[in-house]
Amino acid sequence: MEINFLALIVAALSTLVIGFIWYNPKVFGTVWMKESGLTEEKMKGANMPVIFIMAIFFAFLIAMFLQFVTIHQWGAFSMIGGGGAADIKPSYAAFMADYGTTFRTFKHGAFHGFLAGLFFAFPMIANNALFERKSWKYTFINTGYWAVCFTIMGGIICAWQ
Repeated sequence: MEINFLALIVAALSTLVIGFIWYNPKVFGTVWMKESGLTEEKMKGANMPVIFIMAIFFAFLIAMFLQFVTIHQWGAFSMIGGGGAADIKPSYAAFMADYGTTFRTFKHGAFHGFLAGLFFAFPMIANNALFERKSWKYTFINTGYWAVCFTIMGGIICAWQ
C-alpha cells in the first residue's frame, strides 16, 4: 500500500470548491455570517491568502485520516506492521489476492466519508457550538458543509487508485 498524495491533494482542494458554493450568499453564506456574528467589514479585514493556504493544509490532514477510514486494505496492511515487499507475509498476499481492490469505489468511499461527517464532524462542531453559545443553525450549516466535504473527499480518496 502506498499513499496516493495526488488523490489527497485533490480531495483537500475539493473542500474549497464546496466551500465556495456552500458559503455563497445565495446558499448558506448570509445565514452563516449572521449566526457566526460576522459582518462584511470583519470579512474584509482577513488575510485571505493565509486563510486559504491553511484551509488546504488542514483539509489535507483530514484527507490523510480519511484514507484509513475509506480504504479497507489499509487495515489489512496495518495488521502486518507495514513495511516493504520483503516484510509482506503470505497471509497478506493471500488477502490481497482474494480481495484486491474490493470496495475501492467512489460510492463506497463517499459512504464512509459521510459516516465520518455524521459521527465525527457533527459531534465536534456541536460540542464547540454549545460552549461558544452558537445556534443550531450555525451547527447544522457547518456540519452540513463538513459532511458534504467528507463525503466527496472519501469518494475521491477511495476510488483513485
